[in-house]
Amino acid sequence: MDRFSMSLHQRIICLTAETPEILYLLGEQDRIVGISGFTTRPSIARKEKPKISAFTSANINKILALEPDLVLGFSNLQADIATSLIKAGIEVHIFNQRSIEEILRMITTIGALVGAVEKAALLVSELRQQMDQVEETASYLPRKPVVYFEEWNDPIISGIKWVSELIEIAGGEDCFADLGQFRLAKERVIHDHEEIIRRQPDIIIGSWCGKKFQPEQLLARPGWDTIPAVQHGQIHEIKSADLLQPGPAAITQGLKQLQAIIQRWGVQQAHSKHWS
Repeated sequence: MDRFSMSLHQRIICLTAETPEILYLLGEQDRIVGISGFTTRPSIARKEKPKISAFTSANINKILALEPDLVLGFSNLQADIATSLIKAGIEVHIFNQRSIEEILRMITTIGALVGAVEKAALLVSELRQQMDQVEETASYLPRKPVVYFEEWNDPIISGIKWVSELIEIAGGEDCFADLGQFRLAKERVIHDHEEIIRRQPDIIIGSWCGKKFQPEQLLARPGWDTIPAVQHGQIHEIKSADLLQPGPAAITQGLKQLQAIIQRWGVQQAHSKHWS
């Protein structure tokens, strides 16, 4: 091992799911000494790495006992954890990615932190290529379907920016793209539920962060039977682990599912025009 390698971070704690996913994709998983309990990718990570945190809480003593030289976290929601670790003398990097470009920049930064700059650049290039291919397929749709994405049900919260962008790449039109620009969930609360009806989405996608989507709850909402998506059975779920974790999986898994849903809608439209 050369001097440069020795100077890189050797013992990394990951407080969210997307950073271990990236480190495994870069072949740098041996540096990870602790992960979030919400980590899902790759599945082997849950078997071979100790779990040291939830999302907004962490076992600080357990983290310190692992003697990390770097802790990776995400957003203001982990500010308290970060503060405790910084006070204990630990180096902490908190990412705050809320858009596709910020997700790709995060991957580049992680690559730099572990000396895998070329691998990170290749991963970013592959993800861009996947998005370009999906966008090309979307160009053959008869029109852009209006898509309503629900991130939470109580209160009702619409999709964050990277979800809104992925809907657009897949060929849809996010009917609350205006709210998707806001970084905080509280800024994306839909206070007037009638507004969803007024925007008449063709497709509804539920991805309730951390719990199972229940379409029957949507169907029971007053006036929702007048929404085209409800009338034509276009209500779908994408698991939050596939789309709401701001890392590669949002593109490799979430975008792929968005594409499938929107393409099926396009086929339905073509058939209905043929028989009308």
